[in-house]
Amino acid sequence: MTMRALAASAALLTVLAIPASAQLRGVRFEVVDVGDTTVAFRAGGERWIHPGDRGIAVDPRRRDALVARLRVLRVERGTATAVVTGQTTSVTTDHIVVFQEPKRRWYASKSFWGGIVAGAALGAVVGFQL
Repeated sequence: MTMRALAASAALLTVLAIPASAQLRGVRFEVVDVGDTTVAFRAGGERWIHPGDRGIAVDPRRRDALVARLRVLRVERGTATAVVTGQTTSVTTDHIVVFQEPKRRWYASKSFWGGIVAGAALGAVVGFQL
């Protein structure tokens, strides 16, 4: 009976560890400078932003209406510069840049290590009963 309960709780923990799609949202950055075709924004300590990444600029005063699509050119000392690849209106410093944070690698996720621990515990319980 305890074996089934342990297996059921391990399965339940695995299912609950997966984030719902509603929890996946973009990371917002402040626009600090706007050129003719470029936008500079504060990337801060985010190390996952790299040249070639794609994002959007939105207008927070208009319920995050799409303003422009962007592609990162370079990241230097916490400030990233992106080129505007398409726009609906001109980008200003009142707008916000949004990027989707990339998924973690499989070995860096909590569900992976939770599965390792649950599997080890289950194996120890089964091995102890034999």
